[in-house]
Amino acid sequence: MSSSLTQFPHPRSRRRLPLPVGLYATLLPPLLWMTLLYFVPIVLLMSYSVWRLEAFDIVKDFSFVNFRTIFTNVAYRTVILRTLATALGVTVIDILIALPLGYWIGRYGGRYRALLTLLVILPLWSSYLVRVFAWKIILGYNGVLNSALMAVGILQEPSQVFLYNQFSTILTFVHVWLPFMILPVITAFERLPQDLLEVSADLNAPPWTTFRRVVLPLVTPGILAGSINVFSLTMGDFITPSLVGSANGILLGNVISSQFGVSYNWPLGAAFALVVMLIVFAGLAMVLRQGALDSL
Repeated sequence: MSSSLTQFPHPRSRRRLPLPVGLYATLLPPLLWMTLLYFVPIVLLMSYSVWRLEAFDIVKDFSFVNFRTIFTNVAYRTVILRTLATALGVTVIDILIALPLGYWIGRYGGRYRALLTLLVILPLWSSYLVRVFAWKIILGYNGVLNSALMAVGILQEPSQVFLYNQFSTILTFVHVWLPFMILPVITAFERLPQDLLEVSADLNAPPWTTFRRVVLPLVTPGILAGSINVFSLTMGDFITPSLVGSANGILLGNVISSQFGVSYNWPLGAAFALVVMLIVFAGLAMVLRQGALDSL
């Protein structure tokens, strides 16, 4: 009996495990960073969105007047729908461009795969404004495109139809955000099992059937990951529409910028920003529900 007591000491006498102080110390800096630069601004944004502006004074009374203004004003509803249509259009175009490029780089890049991927990333090393102004130079009245069309005899004089419209806005968005779509698609194609393609070929499946029933379901996570990147970046951008768009083609980003700047209506601007965040979070929730990001 005594030997059994010495063999199994009382629970209170057991040595306590040391607390993972090192783990807490490692997590503390990023947690503070996220709290100060992400969660606190979101809380402030939500607070401002339920306040209101009266005679250039911000009244800190809880109210949904800003949201009622947004959804009852026809012009604001038009801007929201235009922004959604633009973001979805840019996303679809980038998907159509990224799929063949990602397939070729991921499956047939070989020893040049790293170099080709570097060429995809290379535009991100230049300034965002430089890339937007480059399209402004290309599409401008005296730009490269007009000069080329006049040189081959298609145009007799420069045209203004290429710039300051919805076409130039979408074209610039497609180019600027394309790397954010191609990179996840390349990763998805690199992980595509080669044996499944061989089995499909052995079963005499047509190429379109193989792509639709084998390739596309397996690369869908990469497509959705790139799509949420492009969609969210387009939803919140205001520089591209300001530089290459028209006054009748303003997006939500332009409205938010004007409310915080010229109009000094911070509560309404915060409400618009919250609407953008909710739309983006809804898209992200749909992507996460499909499990698209789990396999990347």
